[in-house]
Amino acid sequence: MQTDDTLLAEIRESVSRALREDVGDGDLTAQLIPASASIDATIITRESMTMAGRPWVDEVCRQVDPSIRIDWRHDDGNVVAAGEVICALYGPAASTLTAERTALNFLQMLSATATVTAEYVQAVAGTDCRILDTRKTIPGLRQAQKYAVLCGGGVNHRFGLFDAILIKENHIMSAGGIAAAVAAARQLHPDMPVEVEVESIQELREALSAKAERLMLDNFAPDLLVQAVAINRAEGEPPAELEASGGLTLDEIATVAATGVDYISVGALTKNIRAVDLSMRFE
Repeated sequence: MQTDDTLLAEIRESVSRALREDVGDGDLTAQLIPASASIDATIITRESMTMAGRPWVDEVCRQVDPSIRIDWRHDDGNVVAAGEVICALYGPAASTLTAERTALNFLQMLSATATVTAEYVQAVAGTDCRILDTRKTIPGLRQAQKYAVLCGGGVNHRFGLFDAILIKENHIMSAGGIAAAVAAARQLHPDMPVEVEVESIQELREALSAKAERLMLDNFAPDLLVQAVAINRAEGEPPAELEASGGLTLDEIATVAATGVDYISVGALTKNIRAVDLSMRFE
């Protein structure tokens, strides 16, 4: 998977920050290892996973000791079975030990996000619905987690408050209604697509009349989603993209996708993750 310059800069900074947090002024325990000692090691997964985080591991090793060599057996986006070797590492024992925890932390956390995303994507297979992430991310690691969502087959929603307009309930109340909020958005940012969160069929119609490009259907039951899809197709000029939202679980996702919505946004991809169980073995 290719990475752009912005992501590469973020990887360098996040790895540097993580190493400062973990290593500080120096790895006191690694100082016990003779400088001449070298080691072969492997990283394995104890559970099936969709992999994400390879560029972060590469950068950890580069910043700790560029002489550490990594032989990758899998790439980001690959499904890796329990017990499989993800990569082998060769290099000085002391610096490899220093890099171990930070490298594993990135790999297990990002693979967790990719793995959960892949489960949601698989659940809507056979429909035209796409799985979206949200801004409910670990602070400071949004770009990394959104990268992991892509590895799992999901789609990125807006990155932050600066790159898209999403008019939600409190914005609507403060602006004086849906029509007023959309009109203000058009005036201030005429080239920016507008999404509006709606909580009822009445609000759906108001947002369609205001010609918002995307509607977020918040906590709509499946029967209301079906109704919303039909109204959008009949009354939207042109029809808006429809995004279902509201704490949807993996058990519910196929039913929601079958209603005909274009997207389902899932905060659990990034905020409810459990790290994948990885281990580094020295030989």
